[in-house]
Amino acid sequence: MAKKHDYYEILGVDRNASAADIKKAFRKLAFKHHPDHNKDHGAEERFKEASEAYEVLSDPDKRAAYDRFGHAGAQGFGGQGFEGFDFGGFGDIFEAFFGGATTARRAGPQRGSDLSYSLTISFEEAVFGCEMEVEIVRTERCSVCSGTRSEPGSQPERCSACNGTGEVRRAQRSIFGQFINVTPCSQCRGEGRIITKPCSRCRGQGRERVVRKIAIKVPAGVDDGIQIRISGEGDAGTSGGSPGNLYVTLSVQKHKFFKRDGNDILYELPISFTQAALGDEIKIPTLDGDFTLKIPVGCQAGRIFRLKERGVAQLRGYGRGDQLVRVHVVTPQSLDAKQRKLFQELAKNLEEAKLPQDDKGFFDRVKDTFGGGS
Repeated sequence: MAKKHDYYEILGVDRNASAADIKKAFRKLAFKHHPDHNKDHGAEERFKEASEAYEVLSDPDKRAAYDRFGHAGAQGFGGQGFEGFDFGGFGDIFEAFFGGATTARRAGPQRGSDLSYSLTISFEEAVFGCEMEVEIVRTERCSVCSGTRSEPGSQPERCSACNGTGEVRRAQRSIFGQFINVTPCSQCRGEGRIITKPCSRCRGQGRERVVRKIAIKVPAGVDDGIQIRISGEGDAGTSGGSPGNLYVTLSVQKHKFFKRDGNDILYELPISFTQAALGDEIKIPTLDGDFTLKIPVGCQAGRIFRLKERGVAQLRGYGRGDQLVRVHVVTPQSLDAKQRKLFQELAKNLEEAKLPQDDKGFFDRVKDTFGGGS
């Protein structure tokens, strides 16, 4: 009898190796030397040695006996070399690497596909929310056969190839012993039955393409690019599977004079020199209708007024943002002779102060003055 090599040396691990290290080492060697992958001379023998070593070292009791008594201790547990081993414990490894024993699933319920839809809404609809209907094209269960795929009045027959099991079992012998390969039946595609009279409307598919109107509820406070999921409004599933979902991506149109910054609405108000100097009351637009804004005497350009709770609703919460109004003093671009003379006389009587230079834009100023204004 040929001298047996040390099991730890065969797997390339030390005697204190963990179970995980032993399994990892064996998987590496098994993949390298498996006869189905390695046709080199001696590969099969090295694979046998690695399998024998793993069968002993992976079992705590056998490993303890081997550590104390060597190969004689391992045989005391019934091991008689490679031929006496039970390869049932290696099933997960053989399946992962070599597909030696395969078990395929029968055809079962399959979830339907998800659908996507792009929806354009107005600025106001995004702020306050809305409800609308959209038309989508999707697959549904056939209206004639209700998804059975058979012509009404007919019944599918049991598959003779697999006797209705949907599976075909084949025994194979190899160096590991006998393996049972389980594969879906090619005759019935794993269903166990044959459609003898396919439905004339769906041609035996069990589904058909239809146009459906779907109600979409857009919550208040949505923004451009937000996606809404409508559960169960996608394509129908097969073999009793659940339907997919409908995902609606929103595109928000720009407003002609409002801009959005988070939950706040930004509005720029042009006023004249006279209104800025003497003050005034001006009607300005808001999302809730016109609002009378009081311009104080000596109002400076760039001042920001805050209108509470006139912005965008919180999408996931309570309350609304604010409307921020920035004053912009309009400089006349052309003056007649009389107007020029009046300005010149006014300039002589007033000590004019230069306005501070500010290179910041409107939105930067809004952020800087976020807590200011009245």
